Amino acid sequence: MKTKSIIAAILFATNIIAQTKPSIAVLNIDSKGIVNNSEEMGYLVRLELEKTGVYTVLDKYEVKEITAANKVDLNNCYSKSCLIETGKLLKVDKMLSGNIERFGEKIVISLRLLEVETGKVEKTESTEYLNLPEIQKMVAISVKKLVGQEPDPNMVKLLIDYDIPIESPKNTLKLNGPRMGFSHTLGDAGKILTESDPKNGGFNMYPVTFQFGWQQEFQYISAGSFQALVENIFLIGGLESGKFIPSYTPLLGFRFGKGQGAWEFGFGPTFRVIKTAKGFYDSGYGDNGDLLMSDKQADKNKFYLSEDFNTLPDSVRRTFNYSNPYSTVERLDNRGNLKIDAGLVIAVGRTFHSGYLNIPVNVYVAPRKSGTTIGMMVGFNIQKKKKYQ
Repeated sequence: MKTKSIIAAILFATNIIAQTKPSIAVLNIDSKGIVNNSEEMGYLVRLELEKTGVYTVLDKYEVKEITAANKVDLNNCYSKSCLIETGKLLKVDKMLSGNIERFGEKIVISLRLLEVETGKVEKTESTEYLNLPEIQKMVAISVKKLVGQEPDPNMVKLLIDYDIPIESPKNTLKLNGPRMGFSHTLGDAGKILTESDPKNGGFNMYPVTFQFGWQQEFQYISAGSFQALVENIFLIGGLESGKFIPSYTPLLGFRFGKGQGAWEFGFGPTFRVIKTAKGFYDSGYGDNGDLLMSDKQADKNKFYLSEDFNTLPDSVRRTFNYSNPYSTVERLDNRGNLKIDAGLVIAVGRTFHSGYLNIPVNVYVAPRKSGTTIGMMVGFNIQKKKKYQ
């Protein structure tokens, strides 16, 4: 008996609350340039309005029955006067109407709330969205904004905010643009590059090498403040020294944060075309540390090409059974042949934003046994979003 009393009290309270809510009706929502027709848009708006719980929403079947009985053409009832008159027939407190249109890369949803008794427009709401296939989510945002409720911030970022990456697994972000910067090579490789004498294998280059080229970036994951991406960087360097050194670097990158100063980290292989030669270092042999190719101690540890051993007198080569006593090594050398060199690149930097413009600034290191390369790159690119029909 007690349980029945509680249930009855709950039902009574629910009925009282329902009666205190203003009643509202939604007719068709005018639509242009989208897949959904006016009647379907009316259903979506009615559904999302019911979810807010702010109003007592008149059932769609009741709306159809009453409007049909009074010969109201729902496909042409968008004017203020028609809506007010229909609201009186439906005996509701308020009417909700509006339109949705596609303009190029934007979808605009405009809603208005009318007071039936006074015939005045109580409130309007208009929002521009990205042209994405998420119409119901757009409607949910607009309806909540109209009734004064806070929409889902993640949906707002996905569908409204233009100046941040799209956070959706359904989309990829392509950021392409020029890159330019400089690099400096340390160690033995750096000495060979700046060596002025070509007879010693030197390239006679400046200590700092200018680079420029193009970057392709493909973002495949975006979740909150984290983005994962793949970068392809094509560069040309050495032109200031009269050289042509092409390189290609595919990077796996990660970006953390949004807005001004998002940090990013990347790593991957790098491939470049260089000249190398096989030879040996005349470091001294035997107990006395005699040099093989020279009688000057100043030439100790000098690099010679493998074929230079054959230029020695026959009597000297016979001493070593015509076999070079030194180990053969391959190194960077201007006298050698072209080959593709592979290495590892580790980069860190920040991407700054100015509207649709992205300005990446990165420093990087390419560790190698022969000589580590360090450098800095800067560029710019325009954020382009996937188009939907």
